[in-house]
Amino acid sequence: MDDPLFAAAGAGLREAYARVDWAATPLGPVASWGPALRTAVDLALRTRFAVTLFWGPQSVMVYNEAYVPMIADKHPAALGAPAREVFAEVWDDIGPMIEQVLGGGGATWVEDLRLEMRRHGFLEECYFTFSYSPVMGEDGRVEGVFDIASETTTQILATRRLRLLNALHDRLAAVDHRGEVLQRALPVLRADPHDLPGVEIVAADGSDAVVRPTADGKVATVRLSTRRYAAGDLMLRTTLNPRLLADETYLIFVRLVGATISQALDRARLREAERRATAIEREISETIQRSLLTPPPVSRHYHIAARYEPAVAHARVGGDWYDAFPLPDGTMTVVVGDISGHDRFAAAAMAQVRSILRGIAHTLLGPPSRILAAMDEAMSGFGLNTFATVVLAQVSANPEPGAPAPYTLRWSNAGHPPPILLTPDGAATLLRHPSELLLGTGLPATRSDHSLTLEPGSHVVLYTDGLIERPGQALDEGLRGLADLLTGRHDLTAEQLCDHLLAASRAGAGDDIVVTVLQTGR
Repeated sequence: MDDPLFAAAGAGLREAYARVDWAATPLGPVASWGPALRTAVDLALRTRFAVTLFWGPQSVMVYNEAYVPMIADKHPAALGAPAREVFAEVWDDIGPMIEQVLGGGGATWVEDLRLEMRRHGFLEECYFTFSYSPVMGEDGRVEGVFDIASETTTQILATRRLRLLNALHDRLAAVDHRGEVLQRALPVLRADPHDLPGVEIVAADGSDAVVRPTADGKVATVRLSTRRYAAGDLMLRTTLNPRLLADETYLIFVRLVGATISQALDRARLREAERRATAIEREISETIQRSLLTPPPVSRHYHIAARYEPAVAHARVGGDWYDAFPLPDGTMTVVVGDISGHDRFAAAAMAQVRSILRGIAHTLLGPPSRILAAMDEAMSGFGLNTFATVVLAQVSANPEPGAPAPYTLRWSNAGHPPPILLTPDGAATLLRHPSELLLGTGLPATRSDHSLTLEPGSHVVLYTDGLIERPGQALDEGLRGLADLLTGRHDLTAEQLCDHLLAASRAGAGDDIVVTVLQTGR
């Protein structure tokens, strides 16, 4: 029947209306429809929002074209049919709400209601936001229900899947080992039974992302990476939710899960490679460094102990060194320095600087300031493109028995932390003087000598900044802390004092540490 009432419907829907034998429905022939029903149908057909009418005691359905995609395969049989028959699988959810409105209970509102609706040949997980409103007749009685609806399935699934992808990314962001990637990923994926009801990571079978039917439904497989891992190529395999359409959107989500895991595996592989390279570089640097840092000389006037401790927090090795050697006139020379940089190049530069400095000291037989000045010139002349902080100390013994000043200490400091003197009474003093320019700048520099007498049993402590520098701590605070560690420790030998300082400072150290202690004989 081609009634003017249906003129506002789309062409396809008009044909569906025309094929319905309305006289055989509880609504009766279209010509007999009352004013309230005709007005409501006209309003529904003219809006582009999804609308259906549930009319009369049996909630007979009349709807517009925008409503058709929501019910899919239920159309066109739903036209003129009772809602209880059309929505038999969800009637327990929506029936009471419709009956409430028909009974005069007023309008309802539901947001993102989950319904398992049969509209594509299977029970499908769907979400809807809708309002049921009463349509009143001329006598003021409720004759039908006006349903304005919006399907939110796409938004709900997208939000849920995005939440899982974010959780997976966060869980894998800081993973350093490939085996740990799988250990962390699977619990996250298995916590989502809605989209990934059964998930595992297995050896790849050569396929890309595909969906295959199985006895239990459908299984999606995604190759995780074309790179080979310890277990061979890997594949994400998951059972798809039988309550969801196995469409391209669903498969894209599974691909994104696979891509997130694959990227984490690649990041972990790169980090493993970086750690291997760093370990090799560290081993080379430390081997060079330890081969050069020979044991201190043995003397009847002095006891010298030295320690080198590479940074434990990360592979930073290379620039710190110590040296101790007697000059031809019997003067004992002790040097501690730090080359800029922390790699094998710094270790190589350290070896050059240490050797040149030792040669200059033996040749010049001069005071510390003159040796450092000559070293500055040599670094410039040899083209050593590096900087170095150095403290060079010389200790000489008075050969006369009972001399009032049995030992003399002279030193010069090129931008290095100050030495510390621990006297036989247990007092620790920072030997501070105005800072002088470090070596290797190529700039004119004034080099000064400082001197004092040492009593028998005194300790002179030289060190690198790894012993005193800590994140968030001022340098002066570190120096005071070091002096406090030494105070009252005059009863320790040079060896014991080195161990004491390392044990107290190792936990927070982020850099290499060199400690050298010269103890005068009693």
